[in-house]
Amino acid sequence: MTLEQLRVFVAVAEHEHVTRAATALGLTQSAASAAIAAIERRYGARLFDRVGRGIELTEAGRRFLPEARAVLDRASAARSVLEDLSGWPTGKVAIAASQTIANYWLPRRLTRFHAAEPDVRLDVVIGNTSQVETAVVEGTADIGLVEGPTRHAALVRRAVDTDRLVLVTASGGASLPRLKNGRLDLRAISWVVREAGSGTRAVLDDLARQQNVALDDLRLFLVLPGNEAVREAVESGAGATIISEQVVAAAIAAGRLTAVPIDLPPREFALIRHVDRHVSAAVGALVAHLVGKPTAAWAGAQRVKGKERRRHLPQVAGKG
Repeated sequence: MTLEQLRVFVAVAEHEHVTRAATALGLTQSAASAAIAAIERRYGARLFDRVGRGIELTEAGRRFLPEARAVLDRASAARSVLEDLSGWPTGKVAIAASQTIANYWLPRRLTRFHAAEPDVRLDVVIGNTSQVETAVVEGTADIGLVEGPTRHAALVRRAVDTDRLVLVTASGGASLPRLKNGRLDLRAISWVVREAGSGTRAVLDDLARQQNVALDDLRLFLVLPGNEAVREAVESGAGATIISEQVVAAAIAAGRLTAVPIDLPPREFALIRHVDRHVSAAVGALVAHLVGKPTAAWAGAQRVKGKERRRHLPQVAGKG
């Protein structure tokens, strides 16, 4: 059994589809199917049941999945150790980031990091806070960046920035209903919200609890899986939402949305990583960059050593 076969098995299990898994791995569908068939044939165990156009793990497959992930995790750690011996950051860093961070906060910072560390490859996947937390816990991401609370005991969490939240409605519509004491009547508002597990939905939940209202008692008119979809729905008059100012700033400036005055505390953008996993030089350099504490002297010294070492290596044809 090879590491490549294990990677294919895990990808197929996660995507529940051979073709989608093959696409994610950069393989043909036939190559992915052959890898699964080779494992099943070698060990005489059926790992998947074919159900309609998709597939599901068998009991043997479910028992095998955590072991396969553990092997891949150890192989990744071993590769990171060898890459660290080069004396400067190199290799790949897998990043999982929640939507507002991934779309508005992260791109410029990763661009600057790439300019400083061109030998580090950055792979980013986007999900909600809950999905990012799971990715870091399970080891499919080296680090995570989240907007909402995390709860797993194995995670180390560090604030990297803050975000301002606003309550917005479509401009020109009726004012939001209020109680006799002047506070917004949260129960009477039609809410457009993100899915469970998202940071902004957690903020609305907190606001409701402060007013002794359960989230289930609110009129959640529309649940959508992305910030941009939420913004478009609110602009069209579907209701109100609480969302990052970064997502709606242009729409407010253009007069399509109106910010409703309400006291919302700033929320934390946080970096999370697993306390027990090896921190490679590449991961360490990226973390230092994102938390705003670059280790310039160390990085500079390592880079000089790397360049000196490279000058003593034989030239490879076609690579200068």
